Formats: sequence, C-alpha cells, structure tokens
Amino acid sequence: MLLTELLHPGILEALAGAGHGARVLLADGHYPASTAVGERARTVHLNLAPGTLDVTTVLDVLLRALPVESAQVMVEPESEPEPPAIAEYRSRLAPVPVDTLGRFEFYDAARSPDLALAVVTGDTRTYANLLLTIGVRAEGTLTPR
Repeated sequence: MLLTELLHPGILEALAGAGHGARVLLADGHYPASTAVGERARTVHLNLAPGTLDVTTVLDVLLRALPVESAQVMVEPESEPEPPAIAEYRSRLAPVPVDTLGRFEFYDAARSPDLALAVVTGDTRTYANLLLTIGVRAEGTLTPR
C-alpha cells in the first residue's frame, strides 16, 4: 500500500517513467485530447461528467507528488483578459514560472514527444489547460515540496 495520496495506477506509472524535462498536460473538458496530445504520452481520462473534477484539483495532488520546473498555460487572444483559472495556477505554482501560449502554440507544445502524461478532466472553465515541465528532486529530500 502506498503512503502517497496519489493512487491512480495509470498516473503513477506515467510519472514513474518520466524524468527531468518530461511534460504533463492537465486538460480541461474542452481540450481535443484525441488529436492534440503527443503520441508517446499516456492519456488518462478523469472526465466522468462536466465539472466533477477540475484541473486545479489534479494540480494540487500532483504538486505533492512531483517537482515542477516550469509551466505553460493556454491564453485567449490578446484582446481578452486572462482567464481566472490561470491566476489560480500562478498562485499555486509560485515561484515556478508560468508562461503563456496561444491556442495553437499550446497544442503544438502538447504534441511534443516530451509529453509523458495527459490527464483529461471534466473542468468546464475555458482556457483551463496547463502544461507542466517536471523538475528535479532536491538532493536529500523525500518529497518535492
């Protein structure tokens, strides 16, 4: 039995095989996961029903399980204000840098061969997608945070 709160076997397997620089996509319920995910990535569907599990909930669990080096978010066209989900991610990830990408740039980044895991959620917020880059464990630590 594991002591970590992260118990999903598919997510654990994908993370155990990922190393420094690998990426993890946390996708909202609108994300085209059948076409905009790297072909080597394991895809885990947690989108049982709209709104039942959001990206932030998955992020909170992952932050207690792995070190994050950097992150990227998908943003609306420049004329629109930043979506509320992004401010939430910035707060949780601080001091990790969170860069912005346009929709199609984000899709290209998620199709990268470095993508190890895609987690599709039931998040109904628009532009709630998050791409994490795995960092390294600090020497002598048992947990990343």
